[in-house]
Amino acid sequence: MPTKFWLMKSEPDVYSIDDLARDGKTMWDGVRNYQARNFMRDQMQVGDSVFFYHSNAEPSGIAGIAKVASKAYADPTAFDKKDVHFDPKSKKEEPTWFLVDVAFVKKFKNFLSLDDIKKTEGLEGMLLLQKGSRLSVQPVAERHWKVLTQGRRL
Repeated sequence: MPTKFWLMKSEPDVYSIDDLARDGKTMWDGVRNYQARNFMRDQMQVGDSVFFYHSNAEPSGIAGIAKVASKAYADPTAFDKKDVHFDPKSKKEEPTWFLVDVAFVKKFKNFLSLDDIKKTEGLEGMLLLQKGSRLSVQPVAERHWKVLTQGRRL
């Protein structure tokens, strides 16, 4: 299967690209949006490329690249009553929430801020730039991936 491209958002004070670099790999847990869940559960494949995006930050933007490191599986935080992401409606036999593991690839030498992304030509139609787009997991078209990675000192 051909590689797909994704953008996954995390608040850097919760889990940053530096945390991923330190850990090497992590579960992308706590996603509680059905569309984002469906992307992970139904479309992500091991080896897919991921922009690691720092959200709710000053500035927000792409901090590096990761890759999908597992097939989707049930998010264990949904079953843990002590976890902030606990969901009493999700059952182990029939889970509601899924996640994938994500592995570190590289941290950008030059952070790619949202303002810089907005000024970049060739990104028309990119989901990240659409008004009201807040999805924490979203697809990135191959053409947009190439615009953001080729010819840059990242």
